[in-house]
Amino acid sequence: MNKIELLAPAGDFERLQAAIAFGADAVYMGGTAFGLRAAAKNFDTEQMTRAVQYAHSKGVRVYITANIFAHNTDIDSMSEYLQNIGKINPDALIVSDPGVFDLVQEILPEMEIHISTQANNTNYRSALFWANLGAKRIILARELSLDEISDIAKKTQGKIGLEAFVHGSMCMAYSGRCLLSAYMNNRDSNKGHCSNNCRFKYALMEEKRPGEYFPITEEETGSYILSSKDLCMIQHIPELVNSGLSSLKIEGRMKTPYYVATVVRAYRKALDDFFANPQLYETNKQMYLDEVLKSANRDFSTGFFMEKPGSDSQVFDGETHHRMYDFIGIVRDYDAASGLATVEQRNYFAIGDRVEFVRAAGFDNSFWQNINEMTDTDGNVTPVARHAQQIVKIRTDRAVAPFDILRKAVE
Repeated sequence: MNKIELLAPAGDFERLQAAIAFGADAVYMGGTAFGLRAAAKNFDTEQMTRAVQYAHSKGVRVYITANIFAHNTDIDSMSEYLQNIGKINPDALIVSDPGVFDLVQEILPEMEIHISTQANNTNYRSALFWANLGAKRIILARELSLDEISDIAKKTQGKIGLEAFVHGSMCMAYSGRCLLSAYMNNRDSNKGHCSNNCRFKYALMEEKRPGEYFPITEEETGSYILSSKDLCMIQHIPELVNSGLSSLKIEGRMKTPYYVATVVRAYRKALDDFFANPQLYETNKQMYLDEVLKSANRDFSTGFFMEKPGSDSQVFDGETHHRMYDFIGIVRDYDAASGLATVEQRNYFAIGDRVEFVRAAGFDNSFWQNINEMTDTDGNVTPVARHAQQIVKIRTDRAVAPFDILRKAVE
């Protein structure tokens, strides 16, 4: 079996570091323009240069998004942007618009190009079409089953790489091509400004009874008729590997570093176990699922991979996220001589709390302990860490390392 790529989101430099520390083979990120996640922090040219250099120093590939549906004004302003991208030297650009594809080939003829899921490639002929034009990878439409993916892989015969989203938020629109946000909020989701209207609560109103809202479902909590469950394929790694995919993609450029670290860590463990020993993977399947459940989620489904989604793939009750753990801090440094970890706070915690150190070094190295000693940077006893990004020092029971994450169970 060919080893498959694990591709993780990087919404900013900290998320990029988390993805790399916890096992990503490659990351994808956006600049401050021409991507579909304008609400993410993203990277300006200087930050992008630093990010690519950092990733490459760790042996990790970087793909940059330029996958908006471009209008004339976008094309006119994109040339300079692409010239700057060429100087940064990422491993590939992700595009969806044929005009942008053509422009990239004109300005950056040596640049590898991946075709975005927004281009909704659903058959082998469209994959071969892009391959013949010079594309190196297709990010397949989310509306494909495993059988369809396998058929595309067989009929393209390795002429183009195949990538698919396997975990994260799902969109109710076809391959993400939605007009709700633009219609209701004047925010074009196809240019990166989605306002997540599919997550809103909806009701029915009769035109002669303005202001009278009638629930569309029988649930007392309301009607979230467009909100999809999250995708999770961690218990189907063998099927994904055997389908002919060359890259498994995790959604989440707007998620927290904790989310990125937790999900990447779980998929890294699942993939490594499967390639080491398929029986080991089967034995640990519940463990992998339990781990991704520790990040915020909307309940899980398998999307279109196994069968066409039905009503059980929607979130009707408005409980949009389940949260079992609080992300409370990130280790920034560790002094072996004193046994003190320097921690940057992310949520409230205090002396006496029982916390887990989630190790980037792997599942077996993670551990729980009580916080028995905590000081500020001057050595003064600090009973609580309540301020955003407060720096504290904690005595740990075992050695830790930068990028290790602290979490505690939600009470």
